[in-house]
Amino acid sequence: MRIVDVCAFYSPQGGGVKTYVERKLAAARPGREEVIILAPGPRDAILREVPGGSVRTIKGPLFPLDRRYRYFQDEPALHAALDALAPDFVECSSPWGSPSMVARWEGQVPRALIMHADPLSAYAYRWFGHVASREMIDKGFDWFWRHLRKLDESYDLVISASPSLSARLVEGGMTGVHTIPMGVETGLFDPARRDADLRTRLLARCGLGPEATLLVALGRHASEKRWPMVFDAVTAAGYQRPVGLILFGDGRERSRVVRAAELNPHVHLAAPVTDRQGLATILASADALVHGCEAETFCMVAAEAKASGLPIIVPDEGGASDQFIAGQGVRYKARSAASLAAAIVEFLADDPVAARLRATASASQVPTMEAHFETLFALYRQQIAQARHVA
Repeated sequence: MRIVDVCAFYSPQGGGVKTYVERKLAAARPGREEVIILAPGPRDAILREVPGGSVRTIKGPLFPLDRRYRYFQDEPALHAALDALAPDFVECSSPWGSPSMVARWEGQVPRALIMHADPLSAYAYRWFGHVASREMIDKGFDWFWRHLRKLDESYDLVISASPSLSARLVEGGMTGVHTIPMGVETGLFDPARRDADLRTRLLARCGLGPEATLLVALGRHASEKRWPMVFDAVTAAGYQRPVGLILFGDGRERSRVVRAAELNPHVHLAAPVTDRQGLATILASADALVHGCEAETFCMVAAEAKASGLPIIVPDEGGASDQFIAGQGVRYKARSAASLAAAIVEFLADDPVAARLRATASASQVPTMEAHFETLFALYRQQIAQARHVA
């Protein structure tokens, strides 16, 4: 089965989609699945080949809002690439222009729209949520829902990793929605990686001793991540007892994030962690993960934290909320610094050993990426068989 993933959000510089792509290529079993990632790039090229497939690019212009990314512009070139690759199944992992291009391709194979992004939560709900209800915002953005419903008519499947996003898509009139939660790398994220000396060193970066509470956060420096809100909440909670926060990440809004962090000497900004084993050790060694974004479609970092036996402090909306298990952390009202501060204070008041034991007990329940792709590939095979039977 040859799967071509028309992947508008792929960037060699990193990001959640790149991590997902790497795991998908690793999950493809040579002789059974071949995964070809087709992304916009500076030129037509084959970036890399692995036993499970390859990463290829079609020339496309830079995306003006984030120059790490490009976008598909040449529809005939995209169609020609699909013709040449002759896939058995086509994925499209963007809700914007590329799925319409793929929908117009004349190839007679099944197609899936992968909802890696939730633009309404990332933008519309964030911009207007303080003055209007979601129902009113959805009415104002009915053009986007019409666009999604039209795509739904052209695609055999709509894949979501988040039960809450799936529910909203169904409420919005989409009919082909399937929920397939993602997971973590097998054997990598584990409570046994906890390193007390590393925890002490990380707290020292925050100007605190080992008796303080160590919170960690991971993610891009971008508005939807709400890092200034997180910093404000940590600062407020810090009046109750000593608490430090390390944010691992970078991005286009770095200067804004740096300015916000300067208001609290116990907030430390660190570079993104590219070593996966190092990341797993950091998560296992902290006291809790704190997350500010309600617009996640899955929230991989929360899943990795859970698998590491780390309590999570997350908003009550979006993919991060879907990761929450009662007793394994605290949920707070999304978009509210006051509610997040109260949640951190509630966490700080808990017995840290008991909180860690509860989180560790649930670590083995986190699904794996292997299970995600096994389910996904099986669903694709079923669609291919049905299409051939009808033909």
